[in-house]
Amino acid sequence: MLVKEFRVVLPLTVEEYQVAQLYSVAEASKNETGGGEGVEVLKNEPFDNHPLLGDRFSKGQYTYKIYHLKSKVPSFIRLLAPEGSLEVHEEAWNAYPYCRTIITAHELTGEKFKLREVVPIDIANDPVKSSDYKADEDPTKFRSEKTGRGPLVGPEWWKKCDPVMTCYKLVTCEFKWFGLQTRVEKFIQDIERRLFTNFHRQVFCWMDRWHGMTMDDIRRLEDKTKDELDSQRQQGEVRGTKGE
Repeated sequence: MLVKEFRVVLPLTVEEYQVAQLYSVAEASKNETGGGEGVEVLKNEPFDNHPLLGDRFSKGQYTYKIYHLKSKVPSFIRLLAPEGSLEVHEEAWNAYPYCRTIITAHELTGEKFKLREVVPIDIANDPVKSSDYKADEDPTKFRSEKTGRGPLVGPEWWKKCDPVMTCYKLVTCEFKWFGLQTRVEKFIQDIERRLFTNFHRQVFCWMDRWHGMTMDDIRRLEDKTKDELDSQRQQGEVRGTKGE
């Protein structure tokens, strides 16, 4: 089992991040969908009376998605995986600022908490793959016209930012297959870091797109995006992140 706590520092308020995250999820989903693969949204609806984190949160937004990932995993997994098995089903209860999915949760205790490795992510200075790099999604080059924030320059740029917040992403991974467990768990955690880094670079560099949007605007965007994803997945070419 591998347990990692990713910490992403962002020049945003906690309130801004709620809109920024949801906007960016919708847009990034479209960038990853096409040619029979990508994101399928089955449910996106409010929930109530679903206790989370020791009853501290009980209402929010529930989503159920399927990620069709055949081309997005490395070749050794594609060779071993049975046909139709490269789908990830995700249920998430988003009671912002806390979110829980069926495979992740922050309320670790005892030995699992001790096992976790803290992994800081610097969206400005951490290296990204050449295939992932886009100049217009580079925090060291972006300056927001709406807020005047950015570019993020220097080894500790967050000390010069106001506002600033830290997003905590806890990932627990357990893959039970003798001879492959260590390799697959490491791959999953590596891809999580890659996704968190690229996604939060987009969150910041797309600021002028989402800044000023309301949650009602976001819900309308999500409804429109669901229809677009259904259409995109059935046509065109595979898009976005590729496995190696």
